[in-house]
Amino acid sequence: MDLSRTPVPRWRVAARVAALHLGVSALIAAAIGLLVVKIWFPFPFGELAGGLRLLWVIVAVDVICGPALMLLLYNPSKTRRALAVDITLIVGLQAAALGYGAHTLAQARPLALVFEVDRFRVVSYADIPAASLSAAPAWVTPWSLGSPRVLAIRRAASLDEKISSVFGSLAGVEPSVQPDWWQDYSLAHPDVQARARPLEHLRKAYPEKLLLINQAAAKSAQHPERGEAQDSNLLLWLPLVGRRSMDWIVFLDPQTYRIRGYMQLDGFV
Repeated sequence: MDLSRTPVPRWRVAARVAALHLGVSALIAAAIGLLVVKIWFPFPFGELAGGLRLLWVIVAVDVICGPALMLLLYNPSKTRRALAVDITLIVGLQAAALGYGAHTLAQARPLALVFEVDRFRVVSYADIPAASLSAAPAWVTPWSLGSPRVLAIRRAASLDEKISSVFGSLAGVEPSVQPDWWQDYSLAHPDVQARARPLEHLRKAYPEKLLLINQAAAKSAQHPERGEAQDSNLLLWLPLVGRRSMDWIVFLDPQTYRIRGYMQLDGFV
């Protein structure tokens, strides 16, 4: 009577190892996803700054490619040395891709919302010219965990500086991405008041989206701080632009000019 055991098929053992690899990869992807969605790219910056697209690329590499390679290459009949080489290679490639993806996300995440003339601009670390980083405050770093700060640009200190800023804008380098132009947002409140538009203007410009506008405004009016408007009809708005999007707006409080909410809508009307 043959008591020898039937060898376990390679694919079955490889599937178990790949499933374990998938579980670990999914946990890592979930941690990164939590960081991206809750801290680095909170609404609406996941779409506005491209954070969600980058996240899906990382998830595809980390959760799919790594376990798939493990399923293809793992073979229990190999020597321990050969298995160690295969596993090290797979994990190394996965870690390198994950590191590059995290670096890209850190560079693209919003650091500031800067009011400039008649709009707000989302500024990431990658937007800031290398020559301007020396003038940046200490919190301007891609790996911090803080929320985007609301700032404004100052007025030109001289005619030469104004001309230089015009030529810089023509070259695609706006004052809002240069830290030496930044100032406290409260100093620009008079300019915000002069430029911000009433909600009725938006309703007239988009009568077909009246319900969506009212819903977004009502949501933005929730949880007012002390001295702020509770009636959504009193909110003001301005366009919000970024590197990847020009069709968002911010809702502003009519008293404090704090950003109360966001909506995806072309504000240049």
